[in-house]
Amino acid sequence: MSALIFFFTFALIAVGAAVGMLFSRNAIYAALLLIVNFASVAFLYLSLGAPFIALAQVTVYAGAIMVLFLFVIMLLGAERLPPSQELPWQRPLGIVLAFLLLIEAVYGIVFRVNSAATLSLPVVEFATPAEIGSALFSTYLLPFEITSVLLLVAVVGAIVLTRAEGGARRRALVSQITQAVATEVPEHKAETPEEEKELV
Repeated sequence: MSALIFFFTFALIAVGAAVGMLFSRNAIYAALLLIVNFASVAFLYLSLGAPFIALAQVTVYAGAIMVLFLFVIMLLGAERLPPSQELPWQRPLGIVLAFLLLIEAVYGIVFRVNSAATLSLPVVEFATPAEIGSALFSTYLLPFEITSVLLLVAVVGAIVLTRAEGGARRRALVSQITQAVATEVPEHKAETPEEEKELV
């Protein structure tokens, strides 16, 4: 009973954080809500007996990747999402898909709860850190390295875009200041021959 309460508590937190992320107009708040969602899913993995996946969920997704997202959002200055026009078919399609998802969830919970099928328990050595590390750095070494290169390219691209945009802003600001100074400072004219000689 306590395991069921634990599961539904963190499931509700995960769903609430996901809904809040979708409806948030601030990109930083959306990223923080996504971190809460990832942490809740990690607790769900922990309740299912998968501690390694739970720790990977926290360290990789809620830790490294979300910190990278927040860094890029703050670097680009995109905290506030611009208002977007809603297409006429988006809302009806979203309602239909949400209704189908609700039907699927009700079917899976109500009609499959008394199913006679039993899941076989995995062996003790299944998905241990040693086995996962061995497979990751031998069989799946190439996808692992490609993922790291893609993340590096994303960071470098964000920095290049920000520097280019910042340079354009600085040039525009310097031009505006120069025009304002030239407009506000009046040209000094000599009133007497002696002042004209001094200016020359």
